[in-house]
Amino acid sequence: MADETKTEQQQPLLKVITPDATPEEVAAIVAVFAAMGGDAAAPEKPRSEWASPARRMRQPLAHYRGAWQASARAGR
Repeated sequence: MADETKTEQQQPLLKVITPDATPEEVAAIVAVFAAMGGDAAAPEKPRSEWASPARRMRQPLAHYRGAWQASARAGR
């Protein structure tokens, strides 16, 4: 299995197109790319219930005698 990966042609990950780039410049850009991370996707942050679009939807208003008082007590 190790022999198969050696025989396959792999594309270079970085191609320097400036002929007068110094080894220090190439090393610096490689270090920057290495610090950026690999192929692993960033973990998705859990969505807060406070940011939920459903919170912007209000409940329908009740239309009956004393409804405004009942709406204050509805959450209890």
